[in-house]
Amino acid sequence: MTKIFEKIFFPLFACISKKKHLFLRSLLRNSLQEKRQTMSTSEQQAVREQYYSEAMRYMDNAKEYLQKAGKEDNYYQDTKYVSTACGTAYKGLLIALDGFFILKDIHKPKSRQRKSIEYYQSNIAKMDKKMLNNVNNAYNILHLWGYYDGIHSASVVREGFDEAYRIIEKIKPEEVN
Repeated sequence: MTKIFEKIFFPLFACISKKKHLFLRSLLRNSLQEKRQTMSTSEQQAVREQYYSEAMRYMDNAKEYLQKAGKEDNYYQDTKYVSTACGTAYKGLLIALDGFFILKDIHKPKSRQRKSIEYYQSNIAKMDKKMLNNVNNAYNILHLWGYYDGIHSASVVREGFDEAYRIIEKIKPEEVN
């Protein structure tokens, strides 16, 4: 609707000065954005509960896979289970980020496009630099080193899981008394 509105009304402003044009344009855009409905507190809580529980379910499954990998002297023995655990934990992280983006009213890419790490990084960079560092670390450890490379170091994998938990905690639902 915004684009149709702009095509109809903004050319009408051509006869006024550039400064007034920019001012009116920003007023119209702001009023259109204000009309966009925001989520109520109960809706936000429902989104938090849904995405948090799903992300934690993935993390629990990832922990089970790590237990199957067997650990000796701070190194996992079975690459298959480490790879599966890291991939599952990374998927849980992405679910949490999707919930975070819904809460922040960040729109998904067009339906035919897949979400890439760049999509997540660019949107998070606009909001929270510390969270961006957590995402980058989790991406490198869980997705690249853990899932693709099958890293065996338990301390590195544990750090990747910790980064994922820090992000998941951002959408943790509030306790109801």
